[in-house]
Amino acid sequence: MPRYDYVSMGFYTYDCLGWPFTEVPPGGGTVFIDELTLAVSGAGGTAAIAAAKMGLATLAVAGVGDDLMGDWVLQRLQHFGVDTWGVQREPGWKTSSSIVTTRADGSRPALHMKGATSNFFVTEEMIPRATDTKVFHAGGVGLMDAMDKGQTAVVMKAAKANGATTTVDVFAGSPKDLPAIAQVLPYTDYFMPSIEEAQALCGRSDHGDTAKFFLDMGVKACVLTLGGDGAYYHDRDGVTFHVPAYDIAVKCTCGCGDAFDAGFAVALVKGFDMETAVRFAQATSALNATGLGSQAGVKDFAHTLAFMKGTKTKG
Repeated sequence: MPRYDYVSMGFYTYDCLGWPFTEVPPGGGTVFIDELTLAVSGAGGTAAIAAAKMGLATLAVAGVGDDLMGDWVLQRLQHFGVDTWGVQREPGWKTSSSIVTTRADGSRPALHMKGATSNFFVTEEMIPRATDTKVFHAGGVGLMDAMDKGQTAVVMKAAKANGATTTVDVFAGSPKDLPAIAQVLPYTDYFMPSIEEAQALCGRSDHGDTAKFFLDMGVKACVLTLGGDGAYYHDRDGVTFHVPAYDIAVKCTCGCGDAFDAGFAVALVKGFDMETAVRFAQATSALNATGLGSQAGVKDFAHTLAFMKGTKTKG
């Protein structure tokens, strides 16, 4: 049996979040808000903690800085039972960090420092343990400067060779980000970007055409997150379906797509059929949106399952 249920490699960030954000005060003024919190976020970090909360034996593979934020990120991961063996730290590195200003409608403009996500590198010696898992997730492809030069593809190929199911999420804003992402697609079972990122990469507007673009590049299936419109699934066998979003009061959308990735991994480990897997992922994302900061609304597997079964969807 694999050592881990889930390995989440990639973008881990320290977030400070405030709610509700209304304005930047002029000069040196102050605007009072109701809540402040801290969270481990990012396409890798959110997924790791949300998966661990729902019972998966999880390994983090990432980079953090030799700083106070890095201390806190490691402490928080370990608090939720995430194995931090794969988290690298070096003198002079800074932890990827964000100041997130969350508006009352859940949108969250942010200030971000890229940090150690650019620096970490999975060596050949690390690969056997880092890929000894049921599900391997690469989160934040396109943002991992050292890894995106070809090593992410090497690790993904090894994960596939070890029998892992592979999932990929990206950080992308234009077609110039495609070359780094294209390297990993032949080793990707489930490609899981937001629809905005996917369309920015390929320049297509139709959901089906967008999915086919990436299927032609080697992925087994696309699971496109659509924000308030739910999620769209399209695989190599021609199976397609749409899962609507849940009807909830949104507090903060930070980490929703990353929580979706974690929910999908949990569903794969549990052996759910594909439509139920996407519904469970959508439920995890919705719960994430009910709290301030990534993972805040995700409690455990039973709670997420009950939410999926008992909460109305839109439309």
